Amino acid sequence: MNNFQKGTSLFYAFLFISIIIAISVGLTSILISQLKLVKGMGDSVVAFYAADSGIEYVLRNRTNPVAGSGVLSNGALYKITVQNKGTGDCIGLPTGYNFCIKSVGTYKKSNRAIRINQ
Repeated sequence: MNNFQKGTSLFYAFLFISIIIAISVGLTSILISQLKLVKGMGDSVVAFYAADSGIEYVLRNRTNPVAGSGVLSNGALYKITVQNKGTGDCIGLPTGYNFCIKSVGTYKKSNRAIRINQ
């Protein structure tokens, strides 16, 4: 009976180490995916503020909004599109509005858009 039990401690040690490694790999993959998500949120905020900068650019020229684009000092981009009332996405605007203005902000891989009626 003693000969049968000689390798059991080695088997249990191997099993224990395998479980510890599996748990470590699982936790590491979860941590890495969460870090990527948090980094993407920061880029998303920068893209939103780039879109907001595009809207502010248009609002400075209130009488005649024009399409255009620009690059901010942090490398973020904004692109502005202007549509007249009754065309494209501007169908059914309330009384008193003549334009739909959309600004899309881009930073790294994140895009965010803001649309206003003027």
